[in-house]
Amino acid sequence: MQRNFYTTFVAFMAFAAIQAQEVMYQEYDLDNGLHVILHQDNTAPVVTTAVMYHVGGKDRTEGRTGFAHFFEHLLFEGTENIETGTWREIVSSRGGTFNANTSQDRTYYYVILPSNNLQLGLWMESERMLHPIIDQKGVDTQQEVVKEEKRLRVDNSPYGQLTTVLGKSLFKVHPYKDPNIGYMEDLDAATLEDVIAYSKKYYVPNNAVLVVAGDIDIAETRKMVSDYFAEIPRGEDVVRDYPKETPITVEELVNAYDINIQIPLVGTAYRIPGFRDRDAYVLNMLSAYLSDGKSSKLYKKIVDEQKQGVQVGAINLDQEDYGMYLVYALPVGETALDVLVEEMEEEISKVRSELISEKDYQKLQNKFENNFVNSNSGIEGITNSLARNYLLYGDTELINKEIDIYRSITREEIQAVANKYLNTNQRVIINYLPKENIDN
Repeated sequence: MQRNFYTTFVAFMAFAAIQAQEVMYQEYDLDNGLHVILHQDNTAPVVTTAVMYHVGGKDRTEGRTGFAHFFEHLLFEGTENIETGTWREIVSSRGGTFNANTSQDRTYYYVILPSNNLQLGLWMESERMLHPIIDQKGVDTQQEVVKEEKRLRVDNSPYGQLTTVLGKSLFKVHPYKDPNIGYMEDLDAATLEDVIAYSKKYYVPNNAVLVVAGDIDIAETRKMVSDYFAEIPRGEDVVRDYPKETPITVEELVNAYDINIQIPLVGTAYRIPGFRDRDAYVLNMLSAYLSDGKSSKLYKKIVDEQKQGVQVGAINLDQEDYGMYLVYALPVGETALDVLVEEMEEEISKVRSELISEKDYQKLQNKFENNFVNSNSGIEGITNSLARNYLLYGDTELINKEIDIYRSITREEIQAVANKYLNTNQRVIINYLPKENIDN
């Protein structure tokens, strides 16, 4: 009786916390197709101005990989009214910060400033969209920046090529087969005309969302948004028609090598639906069940009890068209990689054959309630969620109701989804090995 009361109390408190932090916002479209989302929170004198473009690593032609990531850097070069190399100085001199990042599906720019500098933030983002300077000097400069980043984060970083190997292993025809950062020979081969054409195609208002969140006045902000963005010309509608992958029906084995590691990694990889699909949410929950925390099934068994691995995990690397699901382990000592594969499969097969316990199910629900509350606890997180939910999921209100999806997932559904996607004939086994093993 006491346990039931505690469970009910925890659930009630989580529900109350979520209800108390409902995110209010306004959204509308400008005539040029730019979607605008405004969120007012006057608790601190700070404002975040962000633009997310619906362009990522997958948006390219063959032989021209890496353009979206390249543009993440190039569009900080300067504009007709912002001198080259001064972006950082302008923002930092006002006490602000900025950053950007690119995935296979989108590019995200944001600036955080004291709220009395909102106009500056809007002007700078409108300049990036309307007046970027794209010339040969900037292209040459950023080519070298990207090459250095690739050397640092991919070529010379332990396990830095794992996602590249994963993409090549799971995709044969879809652009996800190539790394987000691209191949350097493609950037070297790109002409200035290629780069200008890419900018005109993707970095247009009708392929973007603008989010302004923080210490703002809604009416004043709407006027400023109109002043700075309304006159930017609409671009052509972006049409995406990427080739479909045929299902994996026979287990495959891939060996890859990394000169930067001493401990190998073994993984079983599965191709799964894109992140808008309900099954992707179920797989997120399954990942937490298998490997999130020291009491999770894989960690407790392989790392804690049997001492076969130094690390283990199950990750849903979610993407728009297809996701990549990876279950992996790093061995202890002489533990054979095929032994780890067997141990990981044993836990997955249990999920396929029987329902997870009610206790474990409640733990998962509590975990996702907590994650949801934390994701909306700050202006930066709210800004990102509003942009992502609209642009990629097509539903801004997910910021308030996404938890309802996880609440509705049942134990039976977890079992069904494991049976649908995580079978041995649907997997690629990846042996990610130290370079010196190449001749063994």
